[in-house]
Amino acid sequence: MITRSALGLLALLTLFLASCEKDDPKPAPAPGHKTPFENVPLTEDVVMYEVNLRAFSSGGDLQGVIDRLDAIKDVGVNTIWLMPIYPVGQVNSINSPYCIRDYREVSTEYGDLSKLRELTTKAHEKGMAVILDWVANHTAWDHPWITTHSDWYTKDNMGRIVHPPGTNWTDVADLNYDKTEMRAEMIASMKYWMQQANVDGFRCDYADGVPFDFWQQAIDTLRRLPDRDILMFAEGNRPDHFAAGFDMAFGWNFYGALKGVWEGQSTTTIESAHTEEYNGTPSGKHWVRFTTNHDESAWDATPMVNFDGVDGALAASAIAIFSDGVPLIYGGQEVGTIGPVPFFSNSTTDWSANPAMLEKYEEMLNFYSSTEVARTGARSVYATDDVYALQRGLNGEDFLLIVNVRSTPRNFNIPFGLQNSVWTDVSSNQSVSLTSSLSLDGYEVLILVGG
Repeated sequence: MITRSALGLLALLTLFLASCEKDDPKPAPAPGHKTPFENVPLTEDVVMYEVNLRAFSSGGDLQGVIDRLDAIKDVGVNTIWLMPIYPVGQVNSINSPYCIRDYREVSTEYGDLSKLRELTTKAHEKGMAVILDWVANHTAWDHPWITTHSDWYTKDNMGRIVHPPGTNWTDVADLNYDKTEMRAEMIASMKYWMQQANVDGFRCDYADGVPFDFWQQAIDTLRRLPDRDILMFAEGNRPDHFAAGFDMAFGWNFYGALKGVWEGQSTTTIESAHTEEYNGTPSGKHWVRFTTNHDESAWDATPMVNFDGVDGALAASAIAIFSDGVPLIYGGQEVGTIGPVPFFSNSTTDWSANPAMLEKYEEMLNFYSSTEVARTGARSVYATDDVYALQRGLNGEDFLLIVNVRSTPRNFNIPFGLQNSVWTDVSSNQSVSLTSSLSLDGYEVLILVGG
């Protein structure tokens, strides 16, 4: 026999579960907008492009991205990552897009929900997935939860909400993941964008600050949405992100090794970093390879500075693109943006700068995208102090990358197994014969097929 008190508890539980799953009272999906994108790439095939809306166009908005979708596609991209599109907090604000005032709104700075829907629809029509930046660790100080659910935040021994411990991020308030109701609302908000704007996943900011079991719960929930393939990308160094369900994580060790090589270290450190990252990495999971992103270009320097101009930046990118993992391009690097690129404020990208550099990026990335052996072939690395060479083979096809990482000419002693082989240069379509040694110009990159 069920008692009245048991019925009451059951009713409360039913109401709670319903609140977690209910449709949010936002605009209804546009016709067909709940139809999932059928061509979300496999993780091993992803070529990602990060968009800083505030630097991407003169308007600094979603329309500016829509206007350049063909240009993004031309680079060889199949996945667009949009930096945060949400309203920015005004209390204690430094105008960071990672200070979020409402998880279920598009900031008027960028447009509105219909404009985001237009972007995802047109990107999908061009064969590109779209993922959103997600900030689960903290909110703005004027997020409604501060007043309606202050218990959802971390507090000090005086009962005051605190900013994220161990950081200087005083513009945001730290969320308390001991609160089941907050977790449910966070997941419901992530589902909202998949169902209302047809996005294809999330890049999760400061994933290290959020508990493993939340990410596991959230990703499992999102993957259960019918007929959807999603991409989940963690910003973090914690070793459990892949186990939680993330598909990708930043390869910071590889990036650090690449920078170190340009500072004079041997190219052997690149393969050491690669091996360290992939040691124990589950099958199907990958590290993101990059020569910059929004943080690096804002707070450190752009590839044009870190890697010594156009030729050096292209040489570093060639290694990052082809050395396994997921290539990432940050909007503007393909045209050689030199100065810092802010994201707390607006700036302008000169898309007409360095057309020859853009052409080389398009050549490398389109070749990578269209050539399976370059993405997934078995790898052999031949590294010297000054030259990095990578051979990949798959189903009788061979690919060979040779990069001089120095600004002055270098000779490369051809490994015995590659001697007396004939290749085709992808750039010139000319035959290249490898004998016992090869002379390379400063920052020269050879992309070869055949063997």
